[in-house]
Amino acid sequence: MDYTKENDVKLPPQLICNMPELKENPFKQRIAEVFSDDASGNLSFNDFVDMFSVFSEMAPRDLKAFYAFKIYDFNNDDFICKEDLRVTLNKLTRDELAQEEVTLVCDKVIDEADLDGDEKLSYTDFENMISRAPEFLSTFHIRI
Repeated sequence: MDYTKENDVKLPPQLICNMPELKENPFKQRIAEVFSDDASGNLSFNDFVDMFSVFSEMAPRDLKAFYAFKIYDFNNDDFICKEDLRVTLNKLTRDELAQEEVTLVCDKVIDEADLDGDEKLSYTDFENMISRAPEFLSTFHIRI
């Protein structure tokens, strides 16, 4: 394909996921989906720049929090429920925890972070939780 003549070139998720900066990230496919306009994982140039901007060390905390929430909201319902937490934990541990352990951790997260008692995390709950995690800013980035 001659990229110089195409106006609407999009990078497929396979290329994004195989970039050295994302190759080992367990959320690489989800990151591509969240930053693509249509959730397909295909990134336009602007989507690509947005992604690296959010993951830069200089990006503001609130921008990082917004996209972290979207990445962990696997069912796209604007909440992080126990199932979203289960998927997140399994990705982080590469499915090495027993399901009983995963359930225990998910229950503990909901118990500690769910401010309104609805058994799921709203964006406000999530922001409150990460505000107590000083390492969030230093870990939510991609080294270029």
